Amino acid sequence: MARTPRRVEDTLARFDEISARLDGHAPAVRHYGRVARSAGRRVGAMAGAVLALIGATIGFSFIIGPIGIGGLFLVAVAIIFILIFFSVLSGEKKVTPFEEKMSNRQVVTRLDTILHGKRAALPAPAVRRVDAITSQLPLLESRLGELDAFDPLAQDARRLMGQHLPELIERYERVPPAYRHQRDGEGMTVDERLVAGLDAARTALDDIGGRLTRGDLDAFETQGRFIESRYKDDGSIKGV
Repeated sequence: MARTPRRVEDTLARFDEISARLDGHAPAVRHYGRVARSAGRRVGAMAGAVLALIGATIGFSFIIGPIGIGGLFLVAVAIIFILIFFSVLSGEKKVTPFEEKMSNRQVVTRLDTILHGKRAALPAPAVRRVDAITSQLPLLESRLGELDAFDPLAQDARRLMGQHLPELIERYERVPPAYRHQRDGEGMTVDERLVAGLDAARTALDDIGGRLTRGDLDAFETQGRFIESRYKDDGSIKGV
């Protein structure tokens, strides 16, 4: 088989390097994308409310009569109220309590919402772990969606993502910041214990993802071996 030209090898290596960097930034990009979409929804709702108010004011003027100085003052107050209301209104979805009747996809989506909402309140080392966990969720959502909720592997994933991991972050938030640097019986601070817990969760989710994709990996290996056994290096067919 002809050797791949050096220029092509360099190009492929550069592509792999760029892809690795993009993969590393993907969780952060996803986070800020969600922030931007949330802000966009609020701005859109704010603009829609203001335009509706202006339209109603114009309609009133044509049908009933001029609203006068007092009416203009009330409209201005209403616009200010709208701006304040949508500025303080949270654009995030309310996190519903975990329930056993939730589908596997809903459990994963709920965890994604929780991690997104809590990200800014966590220390930097924990944020990096949260981003790593977030990057695992699209695969888990897709593959777990194909499993029955009572499948043993799905049950493991549901307990971790629906209960244990959210509870870890919730219990961390309940510790006052002034006490988070105190060391426990094993010499770990609250921040360090959080990071260790997130690392354990990430490893467990990686194991679950690997088990969910094992069938595809085995099928790919089988197909690869078939291709290798059927075709020679020079491209000719060994047999039909």
